[in-house]
Amino acid sequence: MTGRTPGAPPAPDEPRPSAVPLQVPAGFGPPPAPFDQRRGGPAGRRSPGRRRAAVIAGLTAALLVAGAGVYLAARGGAGGGDPAAAPSGTPSVDQGDGKGPGVGPHLYDPNAGIRPGEARVWLSDNQSEVAGGGASQYGPWRVGDVVVRATAAEFVAHAAADGKERWKLPLRTPVCGLPHAPSADGKLVVGVKESGSQSSHCTDLQQIDLTTGKAGWKVRVPAENDQDSALAFEMAIAGDTVAVARTAVMSGFSVTDGRKLFGTSKTNGCTPAAFAGGARLVALRYCFDRGDALAGGRSMVEELDPATGASRWNHTYEKDWTVGRVLSVDPLVVTAHHKDKKTWNVTAFAADGRVRSQNTPGFGVSGRCNGFGNSTGHQECYAAAADADTLYLGAGKPAKTLDTEDTNQVVAVDLNTGKEKWRTAEQPKGRTMWPLAVEEGRVVAYVSPGSGQAASVVSLAVADGSAQPVLQSPAVARGAEGVFYAHGIRLAWSGGRVFMVNGRVYSPEPRKTSRAILSFGK
Repeated sequence: MTGRTPGAPPAPDEPRPSAVPLQVPAGFGPPPAPFDQRRGGPAGRRSPGRRRAAVIAGLTAALLVAGAGVYLAARGGAGGGDPAAAPSGTPSVDQGDGKGPGVGPHLYDPNAGIRPGEARVWLSDNQSEVAGGGASQYGPWRVGDVVVRATAAEFVAHAAADGKERWKLPLRTPVCGLPHAPSADGKLVVGVKESGSQSSHCTDLQQIDLTTGKAGWKVRVPAENDQDSALAFEMAIAGDTVAVARTAVMSGFSVTDGRKLFGTSKTNGCTPAAFAGGARLVALRYCFDRGDALAGGRSMVEELDPATGASRWNHTYEKDWTVGRVLSVDPLVVTAHHKDKKTWNVTAFAADGRVRSQNTPGFGVSGRCNGFGNSTGHQECYAAAADADTLYLGAGKPAKTLDTEDTNQVVAVDLNTGKEKWRTAEQPKGRTMWPLAVEEGRVVAYVSPGSGQAASVVSLAVADGSAQPVLQSPAVARGAEGVFYAHGIRLAWSGGRVFMVNGRVYSPEPRKTSRAILSFGK
């Protein structure tokens, strides 16, 4: 804190019951590529040739699964179900693709035929009207016994154990800035627009208590200079501070009561661009060449004091390198890519800002993890975990560009030397493998559905990557899990459960579903 007299906190701002028209918030960068998850293909019209190819592919897929019988499904809600009602053994039914609602009186049960030892699944569909092109989803945030997801217009909480909706909070104006994670006590502060207009500016901060679904304080972000106006905020929470970057300036506010803690109107040639939060507050800046206005600038990583905004240390990258992602905050691990679009690196920093190691990996990763060609938040890699000395990263064979989704193995990188320690065996084609956390000396990794199998969770030995099974979802859940596409899925591991949020949802329609969130585990 700053030692200033706090004064009276801002008055709570309770939302109106009705929601505003949904919009894709500019503050989050472009959403994942439009993908019609109800139809299993890219949104929009296709050429006749592509339609014919899609039909042929669909018929081929149908023939491959027809031997299992006929699959009946209906609109899915929470899929917990009564364990006693689930048939024993594996049913001879088509596993389905999880996209359609099916027909008849039968409900799609992702736990049908569950076997002893398999983890029960719950599934919830989007029930809110959204714009025709769909709405981006954010989260999931596990807070106490609920897990929360959000769009630009509302926040929705589900019971972590069975997926039942606990609360829904519509917002008066769309969200235009969102931290990667809430504070330790479950408070999230988001940026919201001045009005419901798509062209309106991002002007206010709104606190939301994710444990209760109640809106707290709301404050207007004061201008730091005459040019301080933005359509979006880049935000992060560290301790009791929410940091806000926009249009080359930044400010810090108390998560507890909304008081302004610090601000800046001078950048010294290095303009604030974004933040990463959590155990520390990390600022990402772009430094211009004062001697040559036309020359390319340089990226900077800087640790700030969350209470005052003062710099603790900074590191400036070589020319033509752009910071892509912050894979871990403690220890601090950052990726960057070169303007030639063929080279990227991983840098590990010591607590005082010294470079522990920097290496050019001999493997490929998703653009969501190196930041190439993907401009969502700087902590939006869901395939990385780290302990004190090792980074564990979902990886695959290098692609022609720096962006590949074929991350079918986990690679361990020594943060002190930058060298690889080990790689797991490759998963069968079509299956991804993403490390989510390090718990009790083992790496927890999610394995996506594919090759005729449903999703699972394994743990990897930190010494050599040897795998042990942790969770296996039922076979019939594979169809629903497969709708959570790798290019947009958001994952969390908490309390022995995996929570999966679809990157995009669509309005509910008769005989169609838009899968919003799925979970399996203890």
